[in-house]
Amino acid sequence: MTPISSIKVLKTINLQKLSYGAMQSLAEMQPEKPLLVMEYWSGWFDVWGEPHHIYPAEEMTAVVSELLERGASINLYMFHGGTSFGFMSGAVDLGIYKPQISSYDYDAPLSECGDYTLKYHLLRSLLTNYHSEPVPEPPPLQDRAVYEAVLVSQHMSLWDSLQYAEKPFKSEDPISMENLPVHNSNGQSYGYTLYETTILSGGSLNSRNNIRDRALVFVDRQFVGILDYRTQELALPKGKDARTLSLLVENCGRVNYGEALDTQHKGLVGDILLNHTPLKRFAVHSMDMTPSFLNRSHSGKWNSMTESLVYPGFFKGTLHVDGEPRDTFIKLPGWMKGVVFVNGNNLGRYWCIGPQKNLYLPGPWLKTGNNQITVFEEQRAGGTIVFAENPEHGRTIDVSRHPFCTII
Repeated sequence: MTPISSIKVLKTINLQKLSYGAMQSLAEMQPEKPLLVMEYWSGWFDVWGEPHHIYPAEEMTAVVSELLERGASINLYMFHGGTSFGFMSGAVDLGIYKPQISSYDYDAPLSECGDYTLKYHLLRSLLTNYHSEPVPEPPPLQDRAVYEAVLVSQHMSLWDSLQYAEKPFKSEDPISMENLPVHNSNGQSYGYTLYETTILSGGSLNSRNNIRDRALVFVDRQFVGILDYRTQELALPKGKDARTLSLLVENCGRVNYGEALDTQHKGLVGDILLNHTPLKRFAVHSMDMTPSFLNRSHSGKWNSMTESLVYPGFFKGTLHVDGEPRDTFIKLPGWMKGVVFVNGNNLGRYWCIGPQKNLYLPGPWLKTGNNQITVFEEQRAGGTIVFAENPEHGRTIDVSRHPFCTII
């Protein structure tokens, strides 16, 4: 067996645009070795609250053409965009934490839903020059549907849903979601975690940046504000009697590269101060919204939409599909922030700040007949769920001039 210390690893490079001398430097580092662009960035990912990124197709194919002419090998990242379903969207932290959206369309040659783009056709035309045999025709595209709008018919508050969650864990000090003794002591990995404790006064609530990553704050289940990586202090209303302070903390996504990889515990990761005194004695509810939790909650008592709505809460309606189900996109006009489930499948997060304006719903997750759509909404329900044939990405930014898209 060859000792690990003697294994030679091929040096590679990541890039989007060619800078002066980049490939020459790689060649000089390892003479007579293959030149490989391990990640050629065909586009870029999006984060919440910032513009949608695009990279012009003509610029991309010009760089790919030059690399091939130099005899370099190339690995496209991404060729097909795709979707970060569920709570699996990541984040970037190069000094400031920024959670990524659920769509990973990436402005890639194949779109999130598998459509051929101009990039695809230009690449296909370019690569035929490096292939001696005729290139097969692309497979036909799948049809998509625009279903009739769904009116939300029932709702259940987060507080009422707690009876269907796992039994709360009692902790003297704050505890991260990963260290919760839930799910056979494996901890909680994704979703939300609800922390509740008793307070005897109002005043200044300070997170000390120990909330990862975003918390809705309630006093006696009345919303009072938000704490996150930007806002770390909040004034609580005055009160003389004992009251319940609740923090609904969301894991907005773990970073997937960089120095911050080592600090990705979520939930409450340290002391939270009220008037400079650490809060103690928490009841901690795991709210990772697993299929088993959803099934249990659906068997419970739901209220009609004519009754007073309480937030956060779950809202559900029925989509009827005639014939063979087809792919579609869900849009939530008037809704603020939350998660969408279809027949128990978690499509991902939505947030009115964009740039993502809708969620991709694959046809195989639908069935002929009635389909249950459940929305967990944090602060404001729109009441109607609509569908679209094509995605909407919001305003755009040219990633060829984006500071992240440089040689690594």
